[in-house]
Amino acid sequence: MSSSGPERDDPGREGSVPEGPSEEEPRREDSPEGSHRDDRGTAGPHAGSPRGVARSIGYAVRELVIVVVMALLISLIVKTFLLQAFWIPSGSMENTLIEGDRVVVSKLTPGPFALQRGDVVVFDDFNGWLQGVPTPQQTGPAKVVHDVLTFVGLLPTNEGEHLIKRVIGLPGDHVACCDRKGRLTINGTPINEPYVKPGDAPSLKRFDITVPPGRVWVMGDHRSDSGDSRFHDNGTGKTGSVPESAIVGRAVAIVWPVNRWAWLGNYHDVFDKVPNPSKGASP
Repeated sequence: MSSSGPERDDPGREGSVPEGPSEEEPRREDSPEGSHRDDRGTAGPHAGSPRGVARSIGYAVRELVIVVVMALLISLIVKTFLLQAFWIPSGSMENTLIEGDRVVVSKLTPGPFALQRGDVVVFDDFNGWLQGVPTPQQTGPAKVVHDVLTFVGLLPTNEGEHLIKRVIGLPGDHVACCDRKGRLTINGTPINEPYVKPGDAPSLKRFDITVPPGRVWVMGDHRSDSGDSRFHDNGTGKTGSVPESAIVGRAVAIVWPVNRWAWLGNYHDVFDKVPNPSKGASP
């Protein structure tokens, strides 16, 4: 009997590992610089091609349109519920406001915030106060563009249909002109008005009225050049006062021109000592 030595690995057996590279799997060579990358990279066969450039421009235009539409919608919402710009075309509120000023109006007053004496308010021309007053007119494409931008709130509203005055009397107030010193009185208390244009009297037209419920008595700061409640009243306070429902809002600031930037106060101290109207007052 002969003895055999240890078995040697047979390259043909299963599980054996051939030495060296296989003919079926040739070794890859490193790609030279500048060669084509696969689709997972940033560069591809269409990079820089007219089709790729067109797609990039299309994406940019779409994003721009979305941004513009969103901006217009936000502006419209702000104008409808919060703030609106108005242009001042006359001198009836000098020197507080002068011709050409642009003001921002808060639509939260009246509403969440109550009207107060001294507030500067913008209101609709509810009773034809502006009849015969010329307003600037635009025609053609310029008018269309102007109207659209005004509608969404990007341009100030022309005051051809609105007026701006200061609230002097609230509902129930007894407002009269004048005491022996030429001052207005509210509920029997005289007031000193620092906002009246220098050189103007508080009023050259005498009146004695009680403001009806739901209405306010308004006057311009340029008393000698303001067609306000005094000149539209029949002596009862009913026809010259402004319904609160016609008030667009309270002017809070001058925003243009830049050298006129200012907050518009309502002079609380002027009216601090004015008592509330008596419960027995009748319009």
